[in-house]
Amino acid sequence: MGDDLLDDFTSGHFRHDGVDHDVLRSGTGPAVLVIAEVPGITPEVARFARRVRDLGCTVVLPVLFGATGRDIHPDAHGRLGTVTAAARAIGQICVSREFALLAVGRTSPVIPWMRALARHEHERCGGPGVGVVGMCLTGGFALAMATDEVVVAPVLSQPSLPLAIGGRRGAVTDISDEDLSVVEQRCAAGLQVLGLRFRSDKFCPDARFEGLRRRLGDAFVAIELDDEAANPDGIGAPHSVLTEHLVDRAGSPTRAALEEVLDLFRARLLA
Repeated sequence: MGDDLLDDFTSGHFRHDGVDHDVLRSGTGPAVLVIAEVPGITPEVARFARRVRDLGCTVVLPVLFGATGRDIHPDAHGRLGTVTAAARAIGQICVSREFALLAVGRTSPVIPWMRALARHEHERCGGPGVGVVGMCLTGGFALAMATDEVVVAPVLSQPSLPLAIGGRRGAVTDISDEDLSVVEQRCAAGLQVLGLRFRSDKFCPDARFEGLRRRLGDAFVAIELDDEAANPDGIGAPHSVLTEHLVDRAGSPTRAALEEVLDLFRARLLA
């Protein structure tokens, strides 16, 4: 695809309780926060955000790590460029105190900032609430943010924290039990949580979605895809349902999964 200049987005900052991050915005209408996966806001992440924007939503992309707009495919910057971009993003995450990479039963420290951003965007954009899409290392952020009633459409795309090293970590998501209990109560009152993964994904194992089913019941809607559905030209094993491994073609399982996400936003934000 080549690097994305993101010239249809405006750049700003959001500061809360001493924490400050850049934020990209585009569109009008109710807000949807799109929280990028490693290695950051790639052209694929931006393309997904534009699909959400074109529904009639304001897309809000917090910049938490990585080189914004950089194409990570080897044909864009060579294999060394791909490895370097990923390594730099991972290095930023590893030295940051905002991500709970291994901790069990803990909500990532960046979540209060994310909730404040969601409230700010809701006040700015209006509508019945805010949608949130987390991906990969940020996948569970959408769940943790759903303790706030302003979040009415949370989407967990291949949630990968805590890193699934050992059975216990594989069976949980990066949210404290206290926060998860609040989400349970909201689900009992009508909240729907959408989850997406490939069945073979070792970063988001079967046990993680089973745990969410046990806690959230029918309110957790899981979309689990076979490996054959993944884009064979994507980097690495099947993982990124909405971006890297999306086959953006009518009738494909990943395109159907994308439409499920868009339908959730239509129903909860635009109806």
